[in-house]
Amino acid sequence: MNPTGGRQPWTFAAVCVMVAALTLLMFGPPWVSVIELLPGYVAAYLLIGVCIFGPARKLPPLRQAVAFLLPGALLVPLALLNLGFWAGGWLLGLSAWGLLLSRWTPEDQLKPVQLLKFLGLMVLGLVIFTFNVIYPVCSLGLFLLPIIPLARLAYSEYRARILQAAAEVLLAITVVVLALVIPTPEGSWSSPLTYAGGAATAGLMMAYWAWGLPLRSSRLRQLNNGAVV
Repeated sequence: MNPTGGRQPWTFAAVCVMVAALTLLMFGPPWVSVIELLPGYVAAYLLIGVCIFGPARKLPPLRQAVAFLLPGALLVPLALLNLGFWAGGWLLGLSAWGLLLSRWTPEDQLKPVQLLKFLGLMVLGLVIFTFNVIYPVCSLGLFLLPIIPLARLAYSEYRARILQAAAEVLLAITVVVLALVIPTPEGSWSSPLTYAGGAATAGLMMAYWAWGLPLRSSRLRQLNNGAVV
């Protein structure tokens, strides 16, 4: 049985929300304080959660909800104490983390090796996001965003989910336009386009890894019944 009740999480939409939110948080008005940015951070966090858990049309189990929300909540005090933008950095891997948790069922327990791989990819994602400012090669990831949902329209199963397909195409285009129209602050040595590109590349990399993890319960059901249900 699919742990999301047969409906797939909107993982790509969650990545688009992350890229847009992180770009706006990084390049918001200079007079806005960290505390004033907090509502935007919370809204982005919850919207990503809706993209991952919402398609199941039921509230996630308590342990999934706590595991999803707790890391972000614990990192907020670091930002409020001016100890770094760790809460925003956590958004890079939030889509992958949510997808990993959405598959956490009694039949499919989270394995230590999966958590270690996620943490390793999280570190790699932060490195990509940080050093893309200096070597903006990974900025090309931003322009993959509109291509991915348009390419997926070739599959009838994806076209049948018309609401998801339309939302993801619109979100992807909006993120690219947003990164292009936000002005680069005076004196800044990096642009919103560069940050958005690094975020897109890191987010897509982690989400692709999490999406590719096999479901143990699905494998068992396939062996028993000859089909995945």
